[in-house]
Amino acid sequence: MLFAHDTEANLRAAADLVNTARRRDGTDALASVADVAAYRARWLYTGPHGGDAAELAAVRAARDRVGALWGADRDAAADAVNAMLRDARAVPSLVRHDHMDWHLHATADDAPLASVVLAETALAAADLVRSDEWDRMGTCAADDCTAVLVDLSRNRSRRFCDVNGCGNRAHVAAYRARRAVTSDT
Repeated sequence: MLFAHDTEANLRAAADLVNTARRRDGTDALASVADVAAYRARWLYTGPHGGDAAELAAVRAARDRVGALWGADRDAAADAVNAMLRDARAVPSLVRHDHMDWHLHATADDAPLASVVLAETALAAADLVRSDEWDRMGTCAADDCTAVLVDLSRNRSRRFCDVNGCGNRAHVAAYRARRAVTSDT
């Protein structure tokens, strides 16, 4: 583990959120209230859950702001992170609940989900900025993919996203190319 558990989890949750709009099949995986509920449950976000169209719209707007981080350089990311923390009214505190040991929550317990997503993403991104690890925020190496990723590997070797199966497709293509060369000889 390179960063604190909650930092890594929040970075992965941010990439997952952004990638709901970057699927190769063109579908938006954050198109309904049920999709928001599934995302919230998958990443163990706490606090109130509106379960309505307003929450869906707010989380989709947060997705756009979070997604912009991947196109930013480190200095611009710092500015964006600061704006996200301000807008979410971040008040970090250490908490322990359920099966999770001490970790940071970035907002008040009654903050709406979109604010929680913005603030917790911003805190995690702040760790990358201040440790000069911003280059861990990447995009998929597949030619036909725009999905984002966070490379948390020790050797910085992650090249492909999780959402579109790009790593598997690249390996299959390489295998077929090798087979074609050996069958031609």
